[in-house]
Amino acid sequence: MYKVKVYVTLRESVLDPQGGAVKRALHTMDYAEVEDVRIGKYMELIVKETANIDQRVDEMCAKLLANTVIEDYRYEIEEVVPS
Repeated sequence: MYKVKVYVTLRESVLDPQGGAVKRALHTMDYAEVEDVRIGKYMELIVKETANIDQRVDEMCAKLLANTVIEDYRYEIEEVVPS
């Protein structure tokens, strides 16, 4: 079994109004040192053994988990050792 951690973020060229709202709120709360905020998504998948896990996860991200027109994604795959 594998645990796959998927991180999806808006591309740098895409305006992030939600991130802007969080930045303004942080400044209002006296956290003026925050220069930028980008909001994204984090997902964890548990995947059973497969010979081509990297390819399969990449397909999942490109086809469903991320909108590749406006979002970038990356993922980490770690083997889960049964206890």
